[in-house]
Amino acid sequence: MVRALRIPTDAADPLTELEVHTLEDYQAAVGGWIEPVDIPDLGVTVYVHEEGLVLGLPFNSRATFLWWYYVPEARQKAMLVGSALVVGLPDRNGDNTDIPRDTAALLGQPGKWRVEARPKAEPAWIQIPGTYNDYFEALVWAMVTLERWTAAEDVRVVPVGTGITTVPIRASDGADLEHPPAV
Repeated sequence: MVRALRIPTDAADPLTELEVHTLEDYQAAVGGWIEPVDIPDLGVTVYVHEEGLVLGLPFNSRATFLWWYYVPEARQKAMLVGSALVVGLPDRNGDNTDIPRDTAALLGQPGKWRVEARPKAEPAWIQIPGTYNDYFEALVWAMVTLERWTAAEDVRVVPVGTGITTVPIRASDGADLEHPPAV
């Protein structure tokens, strides 16, 4: 049994936690053949429908922006379509693991988030105006900021006030879950 989080394509539909036991469970969650997409800095693998693009499945903005945020090489080069299933990275035997609890909380629990940007050749982070009640919405605005503000070298999404600090808040922080970046 593996604890997972399902991200539907419709942003109005809530994320759901579920347990997957067999290949058929994974396939049922995404609606067909599965393809893994690793997000190492977040400690997860995202499964999507392998033929989703060919079949014309709807764009999954939440899964795509999560992937783009933590895997810069994927930005603007590929997108994830159809429902997505998030599990932990494979263990040494290649078997899927539970989605890390901190990651499930980060993605699934409400909170208040803001976007910060670091201009090129500047050590300080600049707070971008606005706050977001949804982590995924903050990810979208982080990616928009990075794309549209040419002076920005990096962006990060941070909790407003006290919040989740046990997972990387931006890709360049790496995946050191024992020593998370300061918030």
